[in-house]
Amino acid sequence: MGMEIQCLGTTGYHPSDLRHTSCYLLASDGIVLDAGTGIYRLAPLIQTDSLDILISHAHLDHIAGLTFLLDVFFQRPVATVRVWGMAAKLEAIRTHLFDEAIFPVPLRVNWHPIDHHKEFMIGSGSLPGKSNPVIVDWRDQDHPGGSVGYRLRWPQVSETRPAKTLVYATDTVGDESEEMRQWIDGADLLMHECYFQDHEQEWAVKTGHCWTTRAASIAHQGRVKKLLLTHINPLATGDDPVDIKKAHAIFPETQIATDHAVIEF
Repeated sequence: MGMEIQCLGTTGYHPSDLRHTSCYLLASDGIVLDAGTGIYRLAPLIQTDSLDILISHAHLDHIAGLTFLLDVFFQRPVATVRVWGMAAKLEAIRTHLFDEAIFPVPLRVNWHPIDHHKEFMIGSGSLPGKSNPVIVDWRDQDHPGGSVGYRLRWPQVSETRPAKTLVYATDTVGDESEEMRQWIDGADLLMHECYFQDHEQEWAVKTGHCWTTRAASIAHQGRVKKLLLTHINPLATGDDPVDIKKAHAIFPETQIATDHAVIEF
């Protein structure tokens, strides 16, 4: 039995006619990856009475959607909302994004810094009285202002529900180190940013973003089962914004994330 992740927003920097900014939902566990503008699509997809939102960093294309949550929860109330991220990023969000001059209504969520937690448990199964939490650990990434990648692990609960691992690595130039290879080794799904094509590598390095063949190489080295390219350049148009044949030449099990797609892993 596989897992599913729903793509609510798959671009970076700003929305386009094709894509909203970064937001992904694991509905069965009530887990949201980043809170870009795509989060406005969340309400009808919620299946749990709790939500855990993992914030990779505090750039606007990953947090602006937090201000949309009033409408989301008006349409579909939930009992518990936890927002996770680095302490400095959460403080910046609370101080600036939710400054009364910018957004005058308090956001009723619980803020959880991850700095001093090597790993932590999230998901509807982590609440009191439940017994199937998702285990999360994280690592720093190379990106201006800093970002973190998350690894989510589901323990095996039955013969029909095997263990699963998902790695979410957005807003990074791409890490080809041995430490990264071991961290993602054998993951069922690697979600890795791919803002630029190969001929734009200079811009990728300058801005702390990744390109097609590097993302594919990381997936190949990490022996992951599937690669989903995310955080696509909003100025890239057409069905192939990343020149995917170059990725397939290195790692055939590569797919481009698109808004509204449901990815099984």
